[in-house]
Amino acid sequence: MVCLSRLNGKTFFVNPDLIEFVEETPDTVITTTTGKRMVVEESALDVLEKIVEHKQRIFLGLPKRIQDDGITSLKG
Repeated sequence: MVCLSRLNGKTFFVNPDLIEFVEETPDTVITTTTGKRMVVEESALDVLEKIVEHKQRIFLGLPKRIQDDGITSLKG
């Protein structure tokens, strides 16, 4: 799951495998494969970077831990 922020600052998690489109209109709008649309604070590039980091964690098996402010890496 990828942690993102709504325009009101509240965070939420989205399954990146369900993201079909990320557009800047100028707000960043995420559209899922189910047709749900979400407007987020992050830029489209920031969303892409979070998705890539998520996929790298999966494929490399890197441990992560959840904290109040989102997801933070565990150190060695």
